[in-house]
Amino acid sequence: MTTSSFVEFILDQLDGLPDVVSKRMFGGHGLYAGGVFIGIFADGLLYLKTDTTTRQPYIEAGMGPFQFQEKTLKNYYQVPVDVLEDTDTLKSWAQQSIKVAQAG
Repeated sequence: MTTSSFVEFILDQLDGLPDVVSKRMFGGHGLYAGGVFIGIFADGLLYLKTDTTTRQPYIEAGMGPFQFQEKTLKNYYQVPVDVLEDTDTLKSWAQQSIKVAQAG
């Protein structure tokens, strides 16, 4: 799946959430919803914004944080494939990311 088709797939999955858009950034794409930055598309993967209260399901699924060059962004965790394919679950996880991003 190409990057653009993966991004479109995720945007379709999140249809119905407020103002979901993708914007190009640093050679990749960022995911925005409700006017806040909630995720990163990188190398055919999606990473959503987390905090200490929302991160555990990602860890339990064996997912790790976003890494770019030698930096690790511990607030963005990879979304498991089974969640990406389940519209309702993905929307729920994205809604949690919106709340985390809005909280600052």
